[in-house]
Amino acid sequence: MVDAGVLGARIASSVVAPLVKKLFVKDQPGAGLVIKPVRISALVSFGREKRDVTPKDAQKVAEELVRRALKAAPPGERPVEADEVAAVTYALAHSLAALGDITIEDYEAVALGPGVFARTLRLRTPDEVVFGLTRDGELFYERLLHTASLHILNFFTQRSTYIARQQTVQSQQLARLVQAVDVLLERLPSQSAEDVGFEERYADHISGRYGTLTIYGLDAGTREWPLDTAYLSLEATREQNGHSNGRSGLHEPAERVLDRQDQVLLRGVAGSGKTTLVQWLAVTTAGRTYDHGLTHLVGRVPFVLPMRRIVRPGAEFPLPGDFLKAVGCPVAGEQPPGWVERVLRARRGVLLVDGIDEIAADRRPAARRWLRELARTFPGNLWLVTSRPSAVPEKWLDAEGFAELTLSPMTRDDVATFVRRWHRAAGADENVGASLLQSVRTTSELNRLATNPLMCGMLCALHRDRRGFLPQDRRSLYEAALTMLLERRDRERELDHPDGLLVPYATQVQLLQKLAWWLIRNSRAEMDRSEALHIIGQALPAVGLAGTAEEVYRSLLLRSGLLREPAEGRVDFLHRTFQDYLGARLAVQELDFDLLVNNAEKDEWEDVILLALAHARPQEAEQMLRRLVAQDTSRGKLLAAAGLRYVAEVDPSVRTSVEDGVAELVPPHWSGAARELAQAGGDLVLALLPGPEDLHPAVAMMVAETAVQLGSEASLHFLTRFREHPDARVQMLLAQSWQYFDRELYTHAILAHLPAQHRVTVRGSEDLRTLRSIGGWEDIHVHGAYRVEDLTELVVRERLTTLALEAPHPVEGLTWLSAFPNLTCVLVRTRVTADVARQVPDGVRLDALAPERSNPWNPPSAP
Repeated sequence: MVDAGVLGARIASSVVAPLVKKLFVKDQPGAGLVIKPVRISALVSFGREKRDVTPKDAQKVAEELVRRALKAAPPGERPVEADEVAAVTYALAHSLAALGDITIEDYEAVALGPGVFARTLRLRTPDEVVFGLTRDGELFYERLLHTASLHILNFFTQRSTYIARQQTVQSQQLARLVQAVDVLLERLPSQSAEDVGFEERYADHISGRYGTLTIYGLDAGTREWPLDTAYLSLEATREQNGHSNGRSGLHEPAERVLDRQDQVLLRGVAGSGKTTLVQWLAVTTAGRTYDHGLTHLVGRVPFVLPMRRIVRPGAEFPLPGDFLKAVGCPVAGEQPPGWVERVLRARRGVLLVDGIDEIAADRRPAARRWLRELARTFPGNLWLVTSRPSAVPEKWLDAEGFAELTLSPMTRDDVATFVRRWHRAAGADENVGASLLQSVRTTSELNRLATNPLMCGMLCALHRDRRGFLPQDRRSLYEAALTMLLERRDRERELDHPDGLLVPYATQVQLLQKLAWWLIRNSRAEMDRSEALHIIGQALPAVGLAGTAEEVYRSLLLRSGLLREPAEGRVDFLHRTFQDYLGARLAVQELDFDLLVNNAEKDEWEDVILLALAHARPQEAEQMLRRLVAQDTSRGKLLAAAGLRYVAEVDPSVRTSVEDGVAELVPPHWSGAARELAQAGGDLVLALLPGPEDLHPAVAMMVAETAVQLGSEASLHFLTRFREHPDARVQMLLAQSWQYFDRELYTHAILAHLPAQHRVTVRGSEDLRTLRSIGGWEDIHVHGAYRVEDLTELVVRERLTTLALEAPHPVEGLTWLSAFPNLTCVLVRTRVTADVARQVPDGVRLDALAPERSNPWNPPSAP
């Protein structure tokens, strides 16, 4: 095949320019400075202010660009396979449609250049749209987007308002330049040539030393990434009204935590990204480029101070002049005398103190005094101190003027971005990454694990190493994760045990098992600290570990990455899935099979039972399976069927008994059975449901209904298998069910792919905007009160053919319906007068909306 990255550039300008021009409104005279600045979104013909065409026209432009590029290919050579052309077109259309949301002005876009502008459009394109493309497909898409961006920017420069505006723009740019120079002059006092030269060499060292990210404790995949590729912007939560997380907290990007306050104590669990943030701030500060928008870093000098390296047993905390020597900086010997002190006196320092938790507890009071003295002696510098949550008490540095923030867990989009970047950096097949992302979103235990970069990296590496079979072997997944968290990570980071207590891996696991099984048996989510100390104290003689219960507890709390103290005197597991795994291990060791089976009807015991089956010996597992089926409950039969995947060996008669039991339930053959199945099994049932292939249409309808009843993200991904189902009832069910899921996810995963557009119910302007993002909808039912302005502005006018209006107030008038040229039918619930009826445009039928009836599939209540 021809090089996909080159072919996109072979489209003639005479072809691209007219296509690009269709995306924008006609030029207007004047400089465009009278009322307000001209934004790109205001120029786009399908933006919020102008609507001469619809986002569907972006699809047409994308189709033509792809067609022309393919036509330019040499005979017999194609940049992508035929079955990927539609996916490339779909991705390109989304990127072009993003023009309607860009608020920068056209002259700013031209200054970016086509490469950066194309990346700007790419960042506004949902990851799932591009993620499934092959490497050739993505190169083809990126080249086409770059080609389109080049002609878009050229179009801006040819507008009559562009040239007229440049004089004003240049004066504004000059003002910003003067301001930047003022900042540098303020932060860069008169320096000797020796200081200037050393700072340049030191900055180069920082960029090289911290410009890569290492992931510790992984058996597979890449170990080092370029930092600019690996860094993922996470959120930090600021405490508000006594709460540090949840809705009560104030959220901000973690890299901007030093923007509003000079001194910050940042807490985060193991692997949450604290050290990566420290590296990013160091490299960004040392980079001497100022296009990152972080003006508070301009002209400053970073000092990275990992506590595990600068605090040695019996040694004093370093003075500023010894910072570079303490961290083993190779240019420390070239440091001009008094240079660090001069930097700090000029208030130019960015002091990044990483890992208070990684020094012994008896040294932390001295560390606090050291920080206090430095901050008081050299005021005005920026300080970031990081720690695991339980290493130091709340408000530990409050008296020193430090604000406390906490790194938040990764969001769904963060996980998708991380997985994509990991596989690119590792040179891995991106289809493997797409498979993992699908597993994370559809498997509850993986979803609960993927909350921070460390765990996401572990999942990526293990999934790749096992060739995509990670979800089928949960026991191996948890064992690998425990090895990484409890043993390998600290060892590979060359971290000495800060409290002087070495707890062997097997002993850590045994003690954590006891804590986990106690919580499960007592139906508790957390325990008192005194209870944890009692359990550990009772176990110490048997495990032969020197040290007190308090010392062992502190070691488990700080180093394992599994325990945390959510509140003073309270203890729980950071990941419930590890609690279930460890508890199940001990349950099997203690032969507590009766307790496991007797709790089968409780949802919170589901994973414990399945993981116990994974740990049990064959005869023990067979006995559990027999007893689960013998309970003669839907829950017991479903658990037994799901448990077969966890058992390495099982007697054929037992397998037959389990399979016969679940065959009575799956697939369901009537609506009530579908509801009962969903209620009994939860997401557990998804692995047992058959796909749409070879199913009778009525059975396919019931299977899809079961997934709808669950209303989870995992069931949403299961429903994607039914998007192309030919039965009209299945299609209608899918169209009517979006209100029971995340609207945006469901719209792009299901609605955008349906071959026929059955009626969709909207309940507000956000629903209308979501439908607009996929080019609109043909048959819309507006439920509840509505604003005419929302309908005329947010409904894609050319797409609408049928409109049903259901409002608690009478419809005052219908003249606004003329805004929809292809409308053929209007249904209204309330009685309308003859005068109002005459306002309906010619060719549009006005009917009464039938009284609402229960759907035959009885959808669940909206969350």
